[in-house]
Amino acid sequence: MENYFDKSFELRYSEMDKSGYASPTTILTLLEETAADHCHSINTSLYHLREQNIGWVLISGIINMERYPTYKEKIVIRTWLSDYTFIKGTRENIIYDEQKNIIGRAKGLWVFFDIKKRRPVQIFNSIKEKWSLSPTESIRHDITGKMEVNDSGSSIRKFDVNLHDIDMYMHLNNIKYFQWVMDSMDEEVVDNCYLASIEGRFIAEAKNGDTVLSLTKKGLSDNSFLHVIKVQDSNKVCATAKSLWKKKVKQ
Repeated sequence: MENYFDKSFELRYSEMDKSGYASPTTILTLLEETAADHCHSINTSLYHLREQNIGWVLISGIINMERYPTYKEKIVIRTWLSDYTFIKGTRENIIYDEQKNIIGRAKGLWVFFDIKKRRPVQIFNSIKEKWSLSPTESIRHDITGKMEVNDSGSSIRKFDVNLHDIDMYMHLNNIKYFQWVMDSMDEEVVDNCYLASIEGRFIAEAKNGDTVLSLTKKGLSDNSFLHVIKVQDSNKVCATAKSLWKKKVKQ
C-alpha cells in the first residue's frame, strides 16, 4: 500500500486506566494526534490552516479494538486517506503493536470547515495532491448514514461545558463527547469488560456554558449500548453513538 503515514507512540502512565491499559479516550486522542501530524507532514499544519480560518472537523467514525496497549508499550498508528469528496475526506487507521500485530482499526469522516462562517468549504487541491489516497479500507463499514437512537429509559449523567473544553476551532472537541459517553457507562461493565467497538455521529455543537446530558441505555445484544449526548432543556442532540463491550480475559 502507498500514500500512508506512520506515527509511533510510547504509552505513558497518564494515559492508562485503573487496570493499567490505555483508556479508550487515549486511543482516540492518539488517532487525532496522528491525523494532526499527517497534516504537518505536508507543510499544512492545523495551525497553518487556522490562520486561514479553516480546519478539519470529525463528523462520524468507528473504532474497533482487539486489545489495548499497556504502560510503556510502543505502538504505531498508520493512517491514510481512502476517499475524497468536494468537502470531505475519509481517513483510515490501523494500530500495530511492536510485533506488527494489528490491535485496532479506525475510520473517520472529516469535513473541511470554515471556522468563521461555520460551514464546509472545498478541500484545497494542494492537500489532495500531497496526501493523494489509497482506496484500501481499514474497516469495511459505512459511516455516512444517520444513527437513530431513542434515549427513552436511559441512565443519565450531567456535565457542564467549560471554557477549557473548547478547542481552537471554537467548538467542543469530539474527544470530550467521547469521554462523556465513557463516563456514563455502568462501573460494573467498565470493570469487567473492554470497549471493543464504538461508532458515533457528531451532529451539533454544544457551547461554553451549556449543561449537557449523557444518556446511555442497553442495546438489543449482550453488552451493547446506545448513547445520546444532548443539551439540557432543549431538543438539541449533539452526538449519538453505539458501543459494544467484550469480557476481559483474566491474566
